[in-house]
Amino acid sequence: MGAVVTASGNGAEMNAGAVITYEEKKWKGPIFGTAASFAMLTGVALIIFVIELQIPNPFPIPGIKLGLASIITVYAVYRFRVGEVMIIVFCRIFLAAVFSGNMMALAYSFAGSNLCLAGMLLLYKIIDKKHIWIASVLGAILHNIGQISIAALVMGTGILVYLPFLLLSGCLAGAFTGGCAQLIIRRLKVTMRYDES
Repeated sequence: MGAVVTASGNGAEMNAGAVITYEEKKWKGPIFGTAASFAMLTGVALIIFVIELQIPNPFPIPGIKLGLASIITVYAVYRFRVGEVMIIVFCRIFLAAVFSGNMMALAYSFAGSNLCLAGMLLLYKIIDKKHIWIASVLGAILHNIGQISIAALVMGTGILVYLPFLLLSGCLAGAFTGGCAQLIIRRLKVTMRYDES
């Protein structure tokens, strides 16, 4: 957090965000709108994605990876509205394809993410924040089904041989990413409570 130098009541605090002053604690800090939150979450997801690209795949099966950027998606599903989550996911997918230099990945990611997002948004209404990892596992399974469907259209049905391996890895990765998102939500809730006291 940087310094915010303003004089109250002079209009200097007018920008895309806002400045809040807490006189009793002699604290002044920025408050940003949802656009700034979306940009930050998309940026974090892209950083995670780029770092994960550098990790060699230890498995001889194509398509298996942790999908660590999904932590941000799972977090967003439980913190934002449907349209807002879609903005974050679609920006991340497009920019990840650009950054990786693989525009064909856009079709796979788009299909997988749409199916995953649809399933997780339905599960959000059923599964509470204490069991986010369950929604994440089911989202990962749907993501892999969406991606293998596109692969089958492009390369033929022989690629379906990989489906059981992808589903198993999806369950493991989904449990991990969901657990991380659950921890982040819990920690942020504690931090916000601490800041309020």
